Amino acid sequence: MGKIEGVQIKNFGPLRDIVMGKTLNYQQGDALGNVTAIIGPSGNGKSTLADAFGFLADCLEMGVEEACDTKNRGGFQQIRSQGVEEPVKFELYYREKSNTRPITYELEIDEDSMGRPYVKEERLRQRVTKRGRPLSFLLLQNGRGYAYEGKEGGADDDGRSVQGEKVDVELADIRKLGIVTLGAMKQYERIEKFLNFLKSWYLCYFSPDAARTLQTAAPQPYLNRTGSNINNVAQYMYRENKREFTKVLKEIQTKLPNIEKIEPVKFDNGQMMLKFWEKGFEKAIYSPKMSDGTLKLFAYYLLLHESNPRQLVFIEEPENGLYHQYLKLLADEMVKSVGTGFSKQLFVTTHSPFFVNALSPENVWVLEKGDDGFSKVKRASEYAFVKELSEEGIPLGDMWYSKYFG
Repeated sequence: MGKIEGVQIKNFGPLRDIVMGKTLNYQQGDALGNVTAIIGPSGNGKSTLADAFGFLADCLEMGVEEACDTKNRGGFQQIRSQGVEEPVKFELYYREKSNTRPITYELEIDEDSMGRPYVKEERLRQRVTKRGRPLSFLLLQNGRGYAYEGKEGGADDDGRSVQGEKVDVELADIRKLGIVTLGAMKQYERIEKFLNFLKSWYLCYFSPDAARTLQTAAPQPYLNRTGSNINNVAQYMYRENKREFTKVLKEIQTKLPNIEKIEPVKFDNGQMMLKFWEKGFEKAIYSPKMSDGTLKLFAYYLLLHESNPRQLVFIEEPENGLYHQYLKLLADEMVKSVGTGFSKQLFVTTHSPFFVNALSPENVWVLEKGDDGFSKVKRASEYAFVKELSEEGIPLGDMWYSKYFG
């Protein structure tokens, strides 16, 4: 359980300093919703914003040095904003449930004298009561600091312990995140829960060609980033609850164009493949032979029907390769899937006005370049004309398509 109510990113490529939603230092903002769409012209930072989330996920998995180099990022100097000497900074404002106190996670990454990236500072804070300055229950600077055991306690900004069990900490490797090391220990319960939330993130880079790959029989509960294990996920869902999986397939098939039926087929070697019946054809077609658009739509709908959903999903430009009429239906299904609780949150970058038409202005953010070359972000509902035009019944996507957003 849990979701991000706000995020601040500083010195990450064109994202010199952007704030979305509510954060520790921007309490006047409204919290992010369960669906957040990011729009704006090409080259204004949408892919960089998606990569910022991916970078955090990679830092968890492989450490900051390798995360800077992987996925063609080009190293720390290429990641850090041009002309900037300050650290790259992230702040996540997280809440586990509606009745729990928010947690702020702050991360600073800098380079040492040899040009190698390292974790300069890492902090987790939470209020002890509903009011007052949040207390740090994890603070590491250059790999040294303290952490608090259990569910309560922390230190003030001067390092004075207010309550709880304070433990001195020194990490052996300052290129690894402290939450990864400490979150593996049961006594650091709050760190463990926050780490599990970050680990549940899913950054989607679905590729129809990858999805056509028939992998060895190995049931897997979640789609991987490219969707190459789509048949393995079907195998897992079939094994765990055949009746529920059949129900899911029946629901999905009503949303795919020209598809009358989807059926799983299990082979003697344990592998599974999906068969699709198209209108007008007597014989079924196996998933590797399906069109790119149908495979992509199927993967998205399968993602939205996870029985134990990832808590944060980030999808870049779902409209690529899809007919525009299907995008509003997809957006409607995404809104329905995430609901209003704390079990699932969805971020999407898009160029499609048809997709945006299904969303409210509060859930859409506009990225644009400032005169200094860095990106700025603004909630669509904060534009003065949006409320007026929305009240006249003009969908947000149509406003954008008509170049109201520049």
